[in-house]
Amino acid sequence: MRNLVRLAIFSFAVALSTPATAQEVELPYWASIDAEEAYMRAGPAMQYPIVWVYKREGLPVRVVRLIQGWRYVEEPDGTMGWISSGLLSRQRTAMVIGEGLVPMRAEPSANAELRWNLEPGNVGNLGDCDNGWCELDIDDHVGWVEEARLWGAGEP
Repeated sequence: MRNLVRLAIFSFAVALSTPATAQEVELPYWASIDAEEAYMRAGPAMQYPIVWVYKREGLPVRVVRLIQGWRYVEEPDGTMGWISSGLLSRQRTAMVIGEGLVPMRAEPSANAELRWNLEPGNVGNLGDCDNGWCELDIDDHVGWVEEARLWGAGEP
């Protein structure tokens, strides 16, 4: 009987530890702002001061650390800070970066038909990436953009 109780306690302990393992994630990874207003803080708790206020849902960020419901993120200009995990989504988005207009093409090729010219700062949902090109959907305007001109594409 004593062995049965030990087995039950051991099984219960294993069952409790499983969710923690399931929450492990490989860092870094891409995420996006999932709120109309999100606060970047100086530390991983509400009592830390707000260092930036995001007012644009969908902006891509790179998550580089995580602590109990908080994510340490980096934005395109290198700014880093803490955001509550509830304000982030795993939806992949990308932002046009660099200087000057960026062509959005009908196919993943520099010779493909030009659909639109994008300005730096445009943000859209990221599709597949292949051979240096990524599919991008900006307000139902879908086309291919060079991966090098997108923050949020490729390996984080």
